[in-house]
Amino acid sequence: MKNFFVILIKPRPWVSKLLLLVFIAAFLGLGFMDYLEPIRLILDKDEFAFHLGEMRFSVFLILKALITLIMVFWAASIIADFAESRITKLRGVKSSNRSLIIKTVQILVYFAAITIGLDTLGFDLTTLTVFGGALGIGLGFGLQKIASNFISGIILLFEKSIEDDDLVEMSDGTFGFIRHTGARYTLIETPDGCEVMIPNEDFITNRVTNWTYTSNQGRIEIMVGVSYASDVEKARELILEAARQHPRCMTDPEPVCFMREFADSSINLLLQFWVADVTLGRYEPQSDVMCTIWRLFGENGIEIPFPQRDVHIKGAQGNNGVAP
Repeated sequence: MKNFFVILIKPRPWVSKLLLLVFIAAFLGLGFMDYLEPIRLILDKDEFAFHLGEMRFSVFLILKALITLIMVFWAASIIADFAESRITKLRGVKSSNRSLIIKTVQILVYFAAITIGLDTLGFDLTTLTVFGGALGIGLGFGLQKIASNFISGIILLFEKSIEDDDLVEMSDGTFGFIRHTGARYTLIETPDGCEVMIPNEDFITNRVTNWTYTSNQGRIEIMVGVSYASDVEKARELILEAARQHPRCMTDPEPVCFMREFADSSINLLLQFWVADVTLGRYEPQSDVMCTIWRLFGENGIEIPFPQRDVHIKGAQGNNGVAP
C-alpha cells in the first residue's frame, strides 16, 4: 500500500509524463463534450456531502481535490527530475554539493506544488500567514539549530571549503575524511573506522584544519634527544639520512634537522620532512624513520639518553660539628 501511494504521488519520470498527458487530454475532452457535468451534479448532491464547520465537503469536491493534487505532484515530479538531471551534469560542482542543490530544489518545487494545489482547490492562502508566523516562532526556538545547520550547509556548498574525501581535523580533536555532506550534518570517517556526524554549524563557527584544502602534502616532525657526550653534527647527518631513506620522503622540499634546545639530560634535535600524500597516513612514515634513526644511532655510537638527576644528601650536623 505504501509503495502504491509513493508511485501514485511520485511515479517514474517517463510514467509521470505519459499519465499527466493522458489525464489532461481526458479531462479536456470530457469537459469539452459536457460529459463531466452529469457526473458533477450527481456527486455534488447533498446526499453525498457533509459539513465541517462552515465548510461543505462532497464526493465531487473530494475527488476533485485528490485528482488535482495528484496531477500537481506529477508535474512537480517532472520538474524535479528534470532539474536533477541538469544538476547532475554540472562538472564544476562536487557530488556532495550537487546532492545538496538537488535536495534544495526538490523542497522548493514540492512546496510550490502544494501551494498551487491548495490555491486551485479554493483554499484562502492568506490564512497561511498565521502558519508562517507560527513557523517563524518555531524556527526562532525549537528549530533554531536545524535552520542554522541547513544555512551553514549552503554556505559550505558555495565556499567549497570542504569537499568529499578531504582530510580534516576539528577543534575538539575529531580527525578523519569527509565522506558525505548533507543538509544537516557532515559525515567524517575517522582512521579507526568510526563515522562521526558533525553538525554543519561547527564547520562555520569553530576552527577546522583541512589537511588537503589546496594540496595533499604534509609535514612530519620528530624530536630526537642525544647525549651531551655525542657528536651532534654526526647525529644530525644520521637523522637526515634516516629520513632520506624512506620512500615517501620528498626531495623538494628536502628534510631538515634543527638543534632546538639544551635540555636537562639531552640536546634535542627536531627533524622535519614532507610526504606527498598525507591521506595515506603520517604515523607509518614517522614510525619507520624513528626505527631507522634508532638503528643508525646504535651502529654509530650515538646515545639517546634517558632523564637522570644527581641527588646530593646533606646530613644533619651533630653537636661536635661532625656529621653522624
